[in-house]
Amino acid sequence: MTRESPAPGTGAPLSGSVLAEAAVVFAVVLSIHATVLDRYSWCAVALAVQAFYVQYKWDRLLQQGNAVFQFRMSANSGLLPASMVMPLIGLVMKERCQAAEHPYFERFGIVVAATGMAVALFSSVLALGITRPVPTNTCVILSLAGGVIIYIMKHSLSVGEVIEVLEVLLTFVYLNMILLYLLPRCFTPGEALLVLSGISFMLNQLIKRSLTVVESQGDPVDFFLLVVVVGMVLMGIFFSILFVFMDSGTWASSIFFHLMTCVLGLGVVLPWLQRLIHRNPLLWLLQFLFQTETRFYLLAYWSLLATFACLVVLYQNAKRSSESKKHQAPIIVRKYFHFIVVATYIPGILFDRPLLYVAAAVCLAVFIFLEYVRYFRIKPLGHTLRNLLSLFLDERDSGPLILTHIYLLLGMSLPIWLVPRPCTQKGSLGGVRALVPYAGVLAVGVGDTVASIFGSTMGEIRWPGTKKTFEGTMTSIFAQIISVALILIFDSGVDLNHSYAWILGSISTVSLLEAYTTQIDNLLLPLYLLILLMA
Repeated sequence: MTRESPAPGTGAPLSGSVLAEAAVVFAVVLSIHATVLDRYSWCAVALAVQAFYVQYKWDRLLQQGNAVFQFRMSANSGLLPASMVMPLIGLVMKERCQAAEHPYFERFGIVVAATGMAVALFSSVLALGITRPVPTNTCVILSLAGGVIIYIMKHSLSVGEVIEVLEVLLTFVYLNMILLYLLPRCFTPGEALLVLSGISFMLNQLIKRSLTVVESQGDPVDFFLLVVVVGMVLMGIFFSILFVFMDSGTWASSIFFHLMTCVLGLGVVLPWLQRLIHRNPLLWLLQFLFQTETRFYLLAYWSLLATFACLVVLYQNAKRSSESKKHQAPIIVRKYFHFIVVATYIPGILFDRPLLYVAAAVCLAVFIFLEYVRYFRIKPLGHTLRNLLSLFLDERDSGPLILTHIYLLLGMSLPIWLVPRPCTQKGSLGGVRALVPYAGVLAVGVGDTVASIFGSTMGEIRWPGTKKTFEGTMTSIFAQIISVALILIFDSGVDLNHSYAWILGSISTVSLLEAYTTQIDNLLLPLYLLILLMA
């Protein structure tokens, strides 16, 4: 969550804030390029150049109100920062898995990078295709960059990997058409690119592994995450289409919703997971959760934090009902939840990362399910959830869905989910890279929270073109440095090897991105900090 956001209808496409955001993204891209320095990193540089030019055209299109779909209006298109996330993650993953001498995940990193570039190029072509008049110079740059990327990637991927990239691209196209139509004003173009490309890639991986499953192949924990995410997304699409023909707010529809949820969960999701892990999923999950005494204590502790979070929601709503003039929770109150997730994730990272991995996936499924209940007004909790959560809405929740809390969970969890565990062996995550699991805690849990509180209460000097303050950014950087020092004290597995300059540079760069971006920072900042730390 951000401290403050610009009002809808921001300035010119090439305003100072947009240029500053682009400069930060280019700094990250060039840093990764200098670290990796191979043909794939040159592709990333070419992709960044063309994405910047296309973003200019798409921003103008959004300002004129001529976009085909309804996007979130309180932000620019965000095409450049979103386009670079998946390719850069693939590049740094390839490097780390190569250092760990794990050829399978090294190839997997190349596929991730190629898929990210393909999806970003498609989004750029889409943006130019619906722009009138079609910008000639931008088309030339897109054609040159796309030609170079396709030529290099074509000679770097096997036939099977090329088919895999095309499958993800096709899935992305259909998800774009379905979800952007069903959920107007929920995303910017960049946020849609980032979220839907991730879902498309996970769906393709799940289908691929389901068709080629072998006894004892893969980790049940990884399969659990894939099935949970894909299952919840497909369930949402199913109910969205179904309730076009039914009134979801009646008792009959609500009973049908709960029955179909049980049918889909017990009849599709659980058998699918059982086929992948070769054991009963419920028995495996219970055995996994209570395997050690430490896990029992962690689960009890997390239950207390969840109860406290629910009490905060109830208390703030009771306070609102007694103060008729107060309709929205202040920024500091919304940041309570950031402190709660920090208190949740740090013990999990320190004592049991596999448990945190699974618990975060379960929590994500619960969040998505409750959002379905709220969105479809499912009885008996639908209207209650609408009333309780309306207090915590901001301008980024202008669409029918409330996504900021889900983005917060994703931002904290992605640094733990994305790094292949086989590639963390043989010292490949030594030095600065040992901080990778803490990327979400540092960027969102600490940095964004401190910046928001200090920026809104004591900030006076504003960054040009934004409502973010210099004081908020500086205190954010300082708080993250203090947090790194505390991690060194309490986590004996972290040894930075005197790489303090890179840590300071990474934290400062991501803090500047937080100051200038108008995208969902709960999701974007942890990913960019993860990329820099892994590099």
